[in-house]
Amino acid sequence: MASLRLDGVTVRFGDRAVLDAVDLEVAEEETVCVLGPSGSGKSTLLRVVAGLQRADAGRVWLAGRDQSGVATHRRGVGLMFQDHQLFPQRDVGGNVAFGLRMRRVARAERERTVAELLDLVGLPGAQRRAVAALSGGEQQRVALARALAPRPRLLMLDEPLGQLDRSLRERLVVELRQLFDRLGTTVLAVTHDQGEAFALADRVVVMESGRIAQTGTPLEVWRRPASEFVARFLGFDNVVEATVREAVADTPWGPVPVPAGSPAGPCRLLVRPAGVRLTADDDGLPCAVAGRTFRGDHVALLLDPEAGPRLEASCALRDAPEAGARVRVAFEAEDVVVLR
Repeated sequence: MASLRLDGVTVRFGDRAVLDAVDLEVAEEETVCVLGPSGSGKSTLLRVVAGLQRADAGRVWLAGRDQSGVATHRRGVGLMFQDHQLFPQRDVGGNVAFGLRMRRVARAERERTVAELLDLVGLPGAQRRAVAALSGGEQQRVALARALAPRPRLLMLDEPLGQLDRSLRERLVVELRQLFDRLGTTVLAVTHDQGEAFALADRVVVMESGRIAQTGTPLEVWRRPASEFVARFLGFDNVVEATVREAVADTPWGPVPVPAGSPAGPCRLLVRPAGVRLTADDDGLPCAVAGRTFRGDHVALLLDPEAGPRLEASCALRDAPEAGARVRVAFEAEDVVVLR
């Protein structure tokens, strides 16, 4: 049985459908991250599941039960939103322990759980600190600990790590994944951070204008975007009109190999930067290096071809040419995607 199921959920603000007949299932103990640009409907989806936003059509099911008319506090979900919603009159420990007190958990167990969670989110020993004395990032950590404390059947997170510094965010993503697996927690999260979503999720859902544009494992979505929208949202800009003829596509860059079995005919074609390879072959496409950006383990190159629009390529540090250099490139079929 799915822990969460949405059937045709629609939310309208005036004439605009913020959610447009959305169907979605989240299995028991699955972590699903919803990605999308601002205005795509991802936060509204969370609010509908939580009971904070009424759906104009469709139904929400939790553990097989229709949630129509069920109040938020009776849905058995844990919530963490961007604005924290901490209790200013309570100290940090009191905020984290709030859900445990409501469930009448014994004091010793409450204190142990609060201490463990504060250590997890990078605030060890902060139980007696006043909420007003915390930075925005620290308040976000307290909100996350409070949402985790009652071990909810469904945990819902809205940009859970958005205000944390990069090193802490990367550490917490790993620890959160381990914690969710250990507790058997079902998680529905929304984020704009692709790296965070791909590291945390079993399954990624990409939203576009209130609809689901693609769903799949992080690897499936990253390697095979389902549409030009998804490709560009993931940061891939090497997208052109093309016509596939057997194993090759005719493009503004010239012939580009495509994966075996690609459907013939006109299409939009994505060439991932990893599939643009520097070559010494005289048949390669001549390009000028317009710019280069250091990305840690590789260099991203901006190339101006003699024919066709600008290309982005990815190459090893030791092979990266300087800006202004003349190079030739070839294309790898395994990094070419025929978009619908």
